[in-house]
Amino acid sequence: MAAGAGVPEQAPPGGWDVEAVAAELLRCEDERIERPPFTDEWPELDLDTGYEIQDINLRKRLERGETLVGIKLGLTSRAKQQRMGVHFPFVAWLTDAMILPVGDPVPQSRLIHPRAEPELVFVMGDRLAGPGVSCAQAMSSVESVWGGAEIIDSRYRDFRFTAGDVAADNASSGAFVTGPTGLPPSELDLSLEAVLVEVDGVVVDSATGAAVQGHPGEALALAANDLARRGHAIEPGWIVLTGGMTDAVFAPPGSSIAMHFTHLGSVFLNGGKG
Repeated sequence: MAAGAGVPEQAPPGGWDVEAVAAELLRCEDERIERPPFTDEWPELDLDTGYEIQDINLRKRLERGETLVGIKLGLTSRAKQQRMGVHFPFVAWLTDAMILPVGDPVPQSRLIHPRAEPELVFVMGDRLAGPGVSCAQAMSSVESVWGGAEIIDSRYRDFRFTAGDVAADNASSGAFVTGPTGLPPSELDLSLEAVLVEVDGVVVDSATGAAVQGHPGEALALAANDLARRGHAIEPGWIVLTGGMTDAVFAPPGSSIAMHFTHLGSVFLNGGKG
């Protein structure tokens, strides 16, 4: 087991249901416990059921004092989809508890097996509600674009999951940080905005914004349309993580990670202590 002294719960009498899975996922997150995917025992856990569980846990997060600050997309790039064996993106929630202050180390004490990935981040100027949102409509609602990094974490052992499992797990949310430079989208060609990923002084990966659904605005439109199906919209002031541009890199204690964007500055992460 990666961390923590607890053990995952077995299926309750009568089997898993949305409330039981939601409670177990929050417990695994709070106690740093990894577990097998629920679909090993509950194959009926599909994508829509996973989103129902995700929304249950958003309500629980808000009830315990967290504030909703935006959304994230997961598995928007071909690299991430191929690595995870999943072939379409996911939408999940961001709260203020997931914000990593600039300069702080990766919060190893509350994560199980963190990995870091570069993101193009939107701050919304206007409300964006689907269905039928196009890329152009989505981008017209964006106030500014930032470089950023998401530190993903999964409650599933070895990051093994199905679509329903990962949707329930809030698309492997962990923490996120934004870089020093925000620009209006009109000043950038987001499909060409590039990033270099550096680990311990060695460049290990690179990509452009085209890796994110062809253009990050397509990911934003996808999110608005998917949220409309679930009865939600993207609100002014929200932060939107558009999805990892490259495959994620491990962020263990003692590591040093940098993500250098063409026009949006650099994001630096240190692995901190175990």
